[in-house]
Amino acid sequence: MGELSVEAVLSRYRAAQSRRRPWESLWQDCYTYALPQRGSGLGSQFDPARRHAERLFDGTATDAVEQLAASLLSQLTPPWSQWFGLVPGHDISALERVVVAEELDRATETLQGHFDRSNFAVEIHQAFLDLATIGSATLLFEEAPLGVSSAFRLTAVPMSEMHFEAGPDDQILGQFRSRSLPARALRTLFPEAVLPDEKNANAGDCQSLSIVEAVLPEAGKFLYMALLLDKPNRPTCLAKGLLPTSPFISFRWLKGASEVYGRSPVMTALPDIKTANKVVELVLKNASIAVTGIWQADDDGVLNPANIRLVPGTIIPKAVGSSGLTPLQAPGRFDVSNLMLDDLRGRIRHTLLVDRLGPVSGSRMTATEILERSNEMSRLLGATYGRLQSELLTPLISQGMRILRRRGEIPDILLDGRTVTLHYRSPLARSQARDDVQNTLLWLETSSELGPEAMQAVDVPATARWLAERLGVPGQLVRDLSPVANLIDELLPADSKED
Repeated sequence: MGELSVEAVLSRYRAAQSRRRPWESLWQDCYTYALPQRGSGLGSQFDPARRHAERLFDGTATDAVEQLAASLLSQLTPPWSQWFGLVPGHDISALERVVVAEELDRATETLQGHFDRSNFAVEIHQAFLDLATIGSATLLFEEAPLGVSSAFRLTAVPMSEMHFEAGPDDQILGQFRSRSLPARALRTLFPEAVLPDEKNANAGDCQSLSIVEAVLPEAGKFLYMALLLDKPNRPTCLAKGLLPTSPFISFRWLKGASEVYGRSPVMTALPDIKTANKVVELVLKNASIAVTGIWQADDDGVLNPANIRLVPGTIIPKAVGSSGLTPLQAPGRFDVSNLMLDDLRGRIRHTLLVDRLGPVSGSRMTATEILERSNEMSRLLGATYGRLQSELLTPLISQGMRILRRRGEIPDILLDGRTVTLHYRSPLARSQARDDVQNTLLWLETSSELGPEAMQAVDVPATARWLAERLGVPGQLVRDLSPVANLIDELLPADSKED
């Protein structure tokens, strides 16, 4: 495959723009009613950063989105907790498994330490907010400069800046990020690039320039190209190069057929969210009428409605025999709104999983309730967790391992599934593995009741190792009881064992 030209990259970016355009109005509605503090950025007249209170009257959806994002953070990537682990694959022999397991545990701790010291928890939470609101989110995973406490630098890229290119199977093939930056910021990002206003640099420092960063697959790697859109049909190339992996990690909540962008639970609940917002608006208008009232007066030539102020102690003149000011009775009452709001808010919380993934309402929970709650989370987030595991978590770990391998902080290990396997140890992953552990323990209990002959079919050391892997036990705590390991253990002298 030949190298892509600037015109070819620009043409693919225009096609990605056209593919995203039908989604923008739907995204704007989702941001308006569920995440107004994010900002529009999609060309809408409604600017949530300044006037979000003018159209938003009900905060049920905004609270539910924040709780769903917090639940995803605690269930998938809990901060300051080991939510993943590197374990030996099936190609590792029994003799090498203990040594390899200890080395992989050290690599896991190093990788986890860099994630904990970076801004990962802050940025992934912002990405989860986008994921719950519009169904798609993107993380920019870069290597931090030398001398920083962590080698990782992550950025939650707003979806208003991202455009996806669909592949043959409607998967995300390429990614484009479009944004506007001042000239001095471009000089910092691309010091070797020649900008159009280079001759008059001081005058153009505050001028905003539009750029597009493209990451496209090219011959087993990824082509990076930054284009300055100073000319409509002939942009300027600021930088280009080949990357081993894409720095953009894009993931989706739910994928529809023939769609490259994801769908969110807010999209499902959007009719109820709009209705609840309108009902609250009408309730407020009805309340203002009930407080201030509507008045009528006879045109008797004495009473001037323009000079009347309804404040305590006011004396309103009226003609003899006229009724003066009289309140106008409302034609009906609006008590049905409470019933409608309770039903609408309940459906919104149910769709956004607040009543099922939210915090525990009671002060105590039994072991059975905890187990049932874990099973419910696994059932609800099963499909979503599988997609996030393949589109977010695995690329996240692979990118972090690539950066640390290049720096020499971890050995040259590859996450291929045969020699090294990635195990997830987040609360949601443990709840899914808990069923397998329960079935295995039930099998052991049943075998023990059948008698000694049935227990002979149980490989106790292998079962213990399997349970340790499922429960996330560190490798250095598990002894290898294979015959080869026992023979070497017997042949080694006592002082060698201590060493």
